[in-house]
Amino acid sequence: MSLTEAQRFHLKKFIKELENYRGRHTELVSVYVPQDYDLNKIINHLAQEQGTASNIKSSATRKNVTDALERMIQHLKLFKRNPPNGLCVFSGNVAEREGQHNFKVWSIEPPIPLKTRIYRCDKEFVLDILRDMLDVKEVYGLVVMDRRDANIALLKGKSIIPLVKTHSEVPGKFKAGGQSAMRFSRIIEGAAKDHYKKVAEYMKEAFLGMPGLKGIIVGGPGPTKYDLVEGGYITNEVKKKIIAIKDLGYTGEFGLEELLEKSQDVLAAEDVMEEKKIVNRFLEMLATKQKMVAYGETDVMNKIKMGVADKVLLSEDLSDEKIEEFEAAAKPVGTEIIIISTQTREGAQLRDLGKAAAILRYEVNT
Repeated sequence: MSLTEAQRFHLKKFIKELENYRGRHTELVSVYVPQDYDLNKIINHLAQEQGTASNIKSSATRKNVTDALERMIQHLKLFKRNPPNGLCVFSGNVAEREGQHNFKVWSIEPPIPLKTRIYRCDKEFVLDILRDMLDVKEVYGLVVMDRRDANIALLKGKSIIPLVKTHSEVPGKFKAGGQSAMRFSRIIEGAAKDHYKKVAEYMKEAFLGMPGLKGIIVGGPGPTKYDLVEGGYITNEVKKKIIAIKDLGYTGEFGLEELLEKSQDVLAAEDVMEEKKIVNRFLEMLATKQKMVAYGETDVMNKIKMGVADKVLLSEDLSDEKIEEFEAAAKPVGTEIIIISTQTREGAQLRDLGKAAAILRYEVNT
């Protein structure tokens, strides 16, 4: 499961806030409650830990731990049930000066179902599990080729990551006839087969046994891609991972971008395609229905406050404070906020347009 940009933004912000705090001793409490786990059992466990903490020799540390646990228990009692994905709760005295008290409690339902149960007191909050959720684990393999060139890459989240670029030894056109033409044709076919074998070997090295590989998409101009896939060159384990073959006009880097564009049916559930789709919708409306869109931070904010903005697209390049400002203005008027990555061509276009764009509910004269 991959995170939306909005989920990623809010989780990163949450982690960043808690990373700033340090305890003087092992007195910051972190609790991870797995999905479907009974919160009452957690509350009872924390009450038992309060009794254990009463044996801590240092009076200051003892008070900080027991008070942190008490505040966490009271916080958990506010929940009628464990959220669907589980719950992460953090509590502690985060006062800057020793001897002062500033107890705080934070909780978050993780964007990915939680499988691990943790209780820990430490000098810092336990955040590794949440950090791990930010890492994109699901990837697609991309292969673009013709008889002369081949590019192998990964689609990870919104990014195309090049892995291998190879060039064949297939000669160019030959005009002579007769036996020379036949011999030259055999040379071409032999070089093409060597090219296919080389590409298949690179695919095996890149994709066989890769964790999180959801599938491989192959594309290119002409019949070459079918010759590769159906010609017995690719090992069965890798071939089973091929989920689509697409006709393209290009190879190389442009071919990889075109392959991504033409794989919308395959990647329909992926956030990258949803982002590209909504940005392209805005760009089309900008060209044909200018009174139905707005762009630039100031104009978009004005349209939100007027209550006419239906969807607002925000570049991830905006500061956290600015994104939160837009979210706060959008909530009362029911405007949907969509955070757009800059790692796609469409995301870069949005950034260059002023980092904010809006699709309006109806035409507005500006």
